[in-house]
Amino acid sequence: MVERLSEHSVSANILGELAALSADLRAGSSVPTPGVAPVLLAMREFDACIRYLNTRRSAGAIINIESEADVQDVLYLILRPWIIDLNYESPGDKTANRFVIKDFSSPSGRFVIDAKYIRDKDHGKNISKELYDDIEMYRNHPRCDNLIFFVYDPFLFIPDQRALRDAIEVERFYGFGGEKRLSCHLIVK
Repeated sequence: MVERLSEHSVSANILGELAALSADLRAGSSVPTPGVAPVLLAMREFDACIRYLNTRRSAGAIINIESEADVQDVLYLILRPWIIDLNYESPGDKTANRFVIKDFSSPSGRFVIDAKYIRDKDHGKNISKELYDDIEMYRNHPRCDNLIFFVYDPFLFIPDQRALRDAIEVERFYGFGGEKRLSCHLIVK
């Protein structure tokens, strides 16, 4: 029970910070990008946002998520009001003769968001390899201290989400003396 109250307290604090950020934006002031914690909190509300739009009493917008592009659209709508410099689908730096396309990035927040849509059982079983490849591509990116993976798995094709989370959510250190830090975050919905 105490743990649940603590989680609510943290959520309330973050929501309070987002409300203050919103008020500053309406006042026209220049506001820095929030840290990673509010971004992760907003992304965890993905299901609630979709459920609200799809079950409204009016004949408004219905969101059908059938591809990675659909997931990206919803994430953009959820995050853009809070992240002023949110850039979408921009090619990343070339590494080992490969280009990586960042789904979203925030230069001032120093994070990259990579969205995935699990399309079948084989993709669900092999998603860890794809995530590891992405980590290798971003480990030397000069403006990425936090790499956030948002994985939408509507048919529960990922066999062990906990094991995937344990493997991915590790702080990594790179460079000659370990001076480059990359924190990886994973949200599976």
